[in-house]
Amino acid sequence: MATGMEAIKELRARTGAGMMDCKNAFAECGDIEKAIDLLRERGLAKAAKKAGRSASEGRVFSYIHTNGKVGVLLELNCETDFVAKTDEFNTLGKELCMQVAAANPQYIAIEDVSGEDLEREREIYRKQALEEGKPAHIVDKIADGKINSFYEDNCLLEQNYIREPKTKVKDLIVAEIAKMGENIVVRRMARFAIEA
Repeated sequence: MATGMEAIKELRARTGAGMMDCKNAFAECGDIEKAIDLLRERGLAKAAKKAGRSASEGRVFSYIHTNGKVGVLLELNCETDFVAKTDEFNTLGKELCMQVAAANPQYIAIEDVSGEDLEREREIYRKQALEEGKPAHIVDKIADGKINSFYEDNCLLEQNYIREPKTKVKDLIVAEIAKMGENIVVRRMARFAIEA
């Protein structure tokens, strides 16, 4: 078992948290794994506080798939130009571009789905349920369940991250907010594809 500075260095390497945060977490827990959990909990709480802050700096990222038939442009914003130039921010931008290329989301967030689009989808799901012979009194519940799946398929932030399917894209971004200490927002995206 690592002790003292070894444990703090390992915590810092594994979590990206500050030296003093790692020292305090290890002192409080006495165990690296428990300290990691504690740091993650505290980091997520900090990230939630940062979510309301203005993010007006950032970068535009691009990705062209190796076959040249799919391309993505994505604007990722943060609070300062300093963070926009970090390797972590640039890696996140590239990963999000590849997510858009692979999963083809139509919207960034649930809030971006228009009322018309939502109602059209809901009506399709109601009709499907009725045609399958489902009782009329549960058709709306079935439609609501399918709307949640629609969000997961079509909203970038609700999608499962292509590299770690158990993690949602929004959770990936929240983890980066906790590490970088700034609010991060996907502002715009566009996916272009040559259809065969």
